[in-house]
Amino acid sequence: MATVAELITYPVKGCAGTSLSSTELTPAGLAHDRAFMVVGVDGVYRSQRRDPRLALIRPTVSADGRTLTLAPATPAGPPGEAQAGARGEAYGEVRVAVTTTAPRRDVDLFGTAYQGIDQGDEAAAWLSDFLGVPSRLVRVPPEHDRKTDGMTPGTSGYADSSAVHLLTRASFALLGTRLAEQGAEPLPLDRFRPNIVVDSVPGEDAAENAAEDWAAEPHAEDRIRRATVGSAELGYTKLAGRCAVTLVDQEAGARGGPEPLRTLATYRRASSGSVVFGVKFSVTRPGTLSVGDEVAVAEWGVTEM
Repeated sequence: MATVAELITYPVKGCAGTSLSSTELTPAGLAHDRAFMVVGVDGVYRSQRRDPRLALIRPTVSADGRTLTLAPATPAGPPGEAQAGARGEAYGEVRVAVTTTAPRRDVDLFGTAYQGIDQGDEAAAWLSDFLGVPSRLVRVPPEHDRKTDGMTPGTSGYADSSAVHLLTRASFALLGTRLAEQGAEPLPLDRFRPNIVVDSVPGEDAAENAAEDWAAEPHAEDRIRRATVGSAELGYTKLAGRCAVTLVDQEAGARGGPEPLRTLATYRRASSGSVVFGVKFSVTRPGTLSVGDEVAVAEWGVTEM
């Protein structure tokens, strides 16, 4: 049976994720996913593509959504060692009282204009010091009405595109095999920043229920067109194109070597020319998701590879 193995939300675009055991799935994705974004003084979004140190910031949102805490991610150094900023300073955390009533400002995401609610000078100062470049923090306004592209219409916050990114452990395991064949080191799953990780959990009647155990096949997710998870439903939008963010070591906050893009390009290049890994979905029915929920496919299609 295909089940949810991990649920991960990324409250601030480009920053570290938070693992969840259960969450609400809203029309814009997992609760608080990409609800905040770091921008330059010109309003242009910051991404790990240009600012890989974003990976070292661990945001958490309070249960009521009224407080956002920014803290350095646990460093790879000795226990208790504080994460240093761009100029070597040690950093603590900053708590932001989330506002939805402050003035809106123009922001730019991939050349498209949106609105953002500035979250104040304290958050801006902390981010500017940590990243080493002048930065502001904005939140998606309640009136945000973004329309995402792909096969199934939908919306999202400040995600690159669709609301949900799904990936199976079987697909990830195959990549590990391909990397080993190339003599490359294994890479962690966090390089791909998925929201829902699906695994195959064989049941007592696995042979009779092979269709339910679709996640045992690498990249079977490419062919899903409609699926139910918990009380929610997802509609396929497109394959997930991969970019330079996958080259960033999420623990070091620095760009590494050419993997995994070099190896993925040998077997995961779509007809569009993009290197793809994982699948994007729109939320067609909001609901509640939990680790262990079955991911049941209601409709299959033909892969766009």
